[in-house]
Amino acid sequence: MADRSKLDDLKDVLGGAARSIARDPDLELAYTAEAPSQSGQHLKVPMPARDLPPAQVAEARGFADSFSLKLRHHDEATHRKNAPQEAIARACFDALEQVRTDALGSRGMTGAKDNLNAALEMRMRSDPIARAQNRDEVPISTALALLAREKLTGQAPPAGTVKGLDMLREWIEEGAGADLDGLNLTLDDQNSFAKLSTQLLQHLDLIKSDDESEAEDSEDDSEEDSDDSTDDGADEEATGDQGESEMRSEPSDDDSQDGESDQNAEELEEGAEEEMGDAGDDGMMPVRPNRAMSDLPPGFNYTAWTEKYDEVISATELCDEEELTRLRAFLDQQLTSLQGAVTKLANRLQRRLMAQQNRSWDFDQEEGMLDAARLARVVSNPSHSLSYKIERETDFRDTVVTLLIDNSGSMRGRPISIAAISADIMARTLERCGVKTEILGFTTRAWKGGQTREDWLAADRPANPGRLNDLRHIVYKKADEPWRHAKKNLGLMMREGLLKENIDGEALLWAHSRLIARPEERRILMVISDGAPVDDSTLSVNHGAYLENHLRKVIEWIESRSPVQLVAIGIGHDVTRYYKKAVTIMDAEQLGGTMVEQLAGLFDED
Repeated sequence: MADRSKLDDLKDVLGGAARSIARDPDLELAYTAEAPSQSGQHLKVPMPARDLPPAQVAEARGFADSFSLKLRHHDEATHRKNAPQEAIARACFDALEQVRTDALGSRGMTGAKDNLNAALEMRMRSDPIARAQNRDEVPISTALALLAREKLTGQAPPAGTVKGLDMLREWIEEGAGADLDGLNLTLDDQNSFAKLSTQLLQHLDLIKSDDESEAEDSEDDSEEDSDDSTDDGADEEATGDQGESEMRSEPSDDDSQDGESDQNAEELEEGAEEEMGDAGDDGMMPVRPNRAMSDLPPGFNYTAWTEKYDEVISATELCDEEELTRLRAFLDQQLTSLQGAVTKLANRLQRRLMAQQNRSWDFDQEEGMLDAARLARVVSNPSHSLSYKIERETDFRDTVVTLLIDNSGSMRGRPISIAAISADIMARTLERCGVKTEILGFTTRAWKGGQTREDWLAADRPANPGRLNDLRHIVYKKADEPWRHAKKNLGLMMREGLLKENIDGEALLWAHSRLIARPEERRILMVISDGAPVDDSTLSVNHGAYLENHLRKVIEWIESRSPVQLVAIGIGHDVTRYYKKAVTIMDAEQLGGTMVEQLAGLFDED
């Protein structure tokens, strides 16, 4: 048997320590040359070199300790219950919770404290705060986490982050200094810590306080009441068109006709559900509203009845390896003729990107790389000195691209097939150009509401419940995952029964939050959809433009306040009404070429 190396011994010791800290015997520790990550009980930490440099060993131990401490001290249900919806506020909230679990380990274990510091140093080297030139380039979540770490552990921030942190320190301490001081008192209680973190974010104006929300609600109610009193006829016609009158209010005792109408409506609805259930997925194609701006209500607040049935899931968890292989083969076979055309377009994109990364040199230098092109003159005339050249730095920003694909039932058939193969080829092309790519999909877990709707029915159908379906957000390829590892996952889009309904606004926020957490300098989000959001269960008990209005507000926020570049491609429906940077195609065959042109346009320098 071959002798064990020191690296093998380190792996055994590190795995045992992680299981001991997490108090979880089933924890699995693996090693990666890419970004460290945690998925449930599966941890991936940086792989040290075989000669075990102390700095690399400390980084591996630091990430293992950090992930294990989070498994031990963090409750995901409590975290989700208290987490804000706004993207920047959610990133800050997540960062503060990470600081809390790390601080618990630093206080109790001196060795873990040193390891966590090494891991933090590694993370901060790639964080935008280390290269920020003005306060707008400093991530608020990073700055807030470093200040919270100071308060909880008494440790100074890493040297490379001091300049960036000082740009926001005064603003944070002025708005939420007292809250930062109070975090220490709630360190052992996640729920109390989360509530204080929410209060801190309110004081920084990253989320609205309860008083502000109530004031807005009352203002919205008064506006809606005013609209109702001035135009009763229009409201009756609108509610009649949407079929919502039976769901707007409870039946009164004094109006037997209304009661009969409600009962008949419920019977019709139940009958329709049974009929659609018998018909299978083919009988559940949603109708997209695509309403004009004039249809939107003046006041609006978006909520979800419950989020406990929502899921963010990897493609490999929805389908076994054998079926993924079969679905991928089916996808390749179906689009053999199209793949060549899209590949040519992708090669064109690659040439355009590589052109921006052309190597340029300064010649006739005193030192650097030997200039072989000028050796001839030295041979012909020995009096000439050797000539050297130095490569100039290329101005090509570190970039990550997220492709967010609508996985709704109306995309079934050729549109979803072309979307899958185009995303696959884009990921491969961008990877060759050094651009990381993430591929995500969004749909719902069920038709007509699923478990969320069942909860609402059990609660006696309160009026205006908000979103009434179980979200399913799918990760086909992570940004740090090589294309060859995720290639099969895209075949999942071909699976019968996967494509259901779509709630675009929340999907955009989810994809945006993942992008915001990335260290890259430029972040691009490309949405591929075929129209407005639709979910029958939600739209039947709320305003007819409920989901569409939320989508507009999310888009407006990203386009006006976020550093993420947003672009959309609509298939068969006009999405230029929603997005500033958008293009609509009428034939799915155009998708590959349109994706290339849109991405190339974003990469081209002004």
